[in-house]
Amino acid sequence: MKTKLSVNINKIATLRNARGGNFPSVLEAAVNCQKFGADGITVHPRPDERHITYQDVEELKDLIQTEFNIEGNPAYRPFMDLVLKVKPHQVTLVPDQVNSITSNAGWDTEEHFDFLSEVIAEFKAQGIRTSIFLDPNPAMVESAAKTGVDRIELYTEMYAQNYTLSNTNAINPYLETAIKASELGLGINAGHDLNLQNIEFFAREIPKLSEVSIGHALICEALYLGLEKTIQSYQEKLKNASL
Repeated sequence: MKTKLSVNINKIATLRNARGGNFPSVLEAAVNCQKFGADGITVHPRPDERHITYQDVEELKDLIQTEFNIEGNPAYRPFMDLVLKVKPHQVTLVPDQVNSITSNAGWDTEEHFDFLSEVIAEFKAQGIRTSIFLDPNPAMVESAAKTGVDRIELYTEMYAQNYTLSNTNAINPYLETAIKASELGLGINAGHDLNLQNIEFFAREIPKLSEVSIGHALICEALYLGLEKTIQSYQEKLKNASL
């Protein structure tokens, strides 16, 4: 089964917010990403709304005809309330700090087990699929599964950094974590610093990879290739990886 591509449109909002107004339009970008072949749209609103705003998220709800994935830290209650109001197809729980430039770590599912279990139960009661952002560490998977979560999202920055040095060494901890997750009945997503150079190998090597969420690299590559061509290129690589 081919891995699905969810396009994170945060960077479109960053560009818009640099000048104010509504250009480029986040809503138009979401519609076009779907038209160009994306399987879903991802947003990650932060408390300071430095890119995607809470209003953006609410306005996007009725425009997403594919799959809507909202990422964020559930320790911030307004984020919880937003997700429960919008009811996306999936919520991805990320332990990012308020002052973090970008996500930089997965959950310690043992230390935060009780908190995650409560949050996940609240979302699942509303029919929202849940995913936990996780470092490539099989030791964290078992406690993740016990929270009742549906999927894990593998945090792939380390893979991206090591990919050019050694494909095998870069992929091994992710492969081990994915195998453990599959054994425990968890779905597998992935995201962070995946790009057109490293995505095909990752998708080929990780078994039962359901979805990748790609934003920064995809939007940067689109500056050179165009948004439609870039999305099609990712889909071609994901298709090749499934053969």
